[in-house]
Amino acid sequence: MTSSSDILLVTTDGPVATLTMNRPTKRNAMCDELLEALEAFFTKPPEGVRAVILTGTAGHYCSGLDLSEHVSRDAEGTMRHSRNWHRVMDIIQFSGLPVVSAMFGAVIGGGLELATSTHVRIAEPSTIFQLPEGMRGIFVGGGATVRVGRIIGSDRMCEMMLTGRKYNAEEGLALGLTHYSVGEGEAMALAQKLASKIANNASLSNYMMIQAISRISDMSKSDGLFMESMCAAVSQTSEDAEEGLRSFLEKRRPVFR
Repeated sequence: MTSSSDILLVTTDGPVATLTMNRPTKRNAMCDELLEALEAFFTKPPEGVRAVILTGTAGHYCSGLDLSEHVSRDAEGTMRHSRNWHRVMDIIQFSGLPVVSAMFGAVIGGGLELATSTHVRIAEPSTIFQLPEGMRGIFVGGGATVRVGRIIGSDRMCEMMLTGRKYNAEEGLALGLTHYSVGEGEAMALAQKLASKIANNASLSNYMMIQAISRISDMSKSDGLFMESMCAAVSQTSEDAEEGLRSFLEKRRPVFR
């Protein structure tokens, strides 16, 4: 089934929805309309969707903030716009739906902030990771200091911004900016395979992984261990856990709710 707007194409195939950012003349740069379309989907996803693929069109994933919009804001407007990005990136990360990014071409600035709010990232050889804000006289505003910084470290992120350094797919794999480096034209096939696999997991387990793991990393050791025990207690006493154990003993694939 397809439900498309001009700026975000949405296709569903069983439990997997594919979202394609569609601003080809702008290398899929983020604008308010595209941000709102992403927010609308993740706030109220179609019934039955259990996993999402996020990708771009015309050879690019997302080249970041549309700077033609940025220059029209004053300081307060820019701050509020940044906070809105934070809010929408949080919705994507914590909606409860696992999100797989199929990346190629530009994954730059806000595009990298968007990608790092998703849970599984796949990069083709054409992929370029970059935070070029320093060369534009500006600073990141969509969450990079938290999401990108935690992946590659604050020291490396600072160097990346100071120099405008670009990382390719293989370098991104080594740094953790992507989880898979694949051949040209192979990202979507792997994204579909992984999204289908993830969609077959118990939804409660997926939800807990999305909600708990990144939050536990913010906690003290003792608080994190306690939260882990709470998640284990809830998941391991669920109907899905019973089905998972039964299917293992019966040597069959589990059928979760």
